[in-house]
Amino acid sequence: MIRAALFDLDGVIVDTAKYHYLAWRRLAAELGFVFTETDNERLKGVSRMRSLDLLLEAGGFPENSFTATQKEELAARKNAWYVEYISRMTPGEILPGVLPFLAGTRADGVRTALGSASRNTGIILDRLEIGTLFDTVVDGTMVTRTKPDPEVFLQCAARLGGIPAGECVVFEDAEAGIEAARAAGMRSVGIGTPQRLKQADLVVPGFGGITWQKIKNQLSTKV
Repeated sequence: MIRAALFDLDGVIVDTAKYHYLAWRRLAAELGFVFTETDNERLKGVSRMRSLDLLLEAGGFPENSFTATQKEELAARKNAWYVEYISRMTPGEILPGVLPFLAGTRADGVRTALGSASRNTGIILDRLEIGTLFDTVVDGTMVTRTKPDPEVFLQCAARLGGIPAGECVVFEDAEAGIEAARAAGMRSVGIGTPQRLKQADLVVPGFGGITWQKIKNQLSTKV
């Protein structure tokens, strides 16, 4: 029985990854190196400060090249650019199939939650005009541990009235998110490729042409 569907934001509901990449690339350029899309893959699903550490590692900077204060300033600069980009988003940027899928989920009586590492979730939901489609939202301002730690998804379940983990399914596009779902004891649907998300219970390329009933039926055969 599935009573709750928990969704990541970036790469699942909307593609904000491109804006993160533009901002990180801009920061790397200021620091004097090229940050590639391949480098950026390692940043998916992790916190802002951990992302900065990975970026500095990609740039060849020794571990103690920057003080904690300097790193906070670098992360804040990147975030300011990112907020500038996402503040111009429109509902037209919602990924294909997401709205009918959410509608089908809710029509089936399943509770919905958004669980994201992003600290800018509120801005994005406002720009996309979809905040009312989720019964609760847990973002990066509300957790102390980031994915692959399961805290964000466990908080979602708790805020939905204490729905047991075994009755929740997580929709994620990042390996860290799939690991978090597994650590929480929840089933998971990977949005992407089986090669990258091999630990997910089920993998689909996206929500286009996919219905909630189909997902539910496929998950039931894996119990």
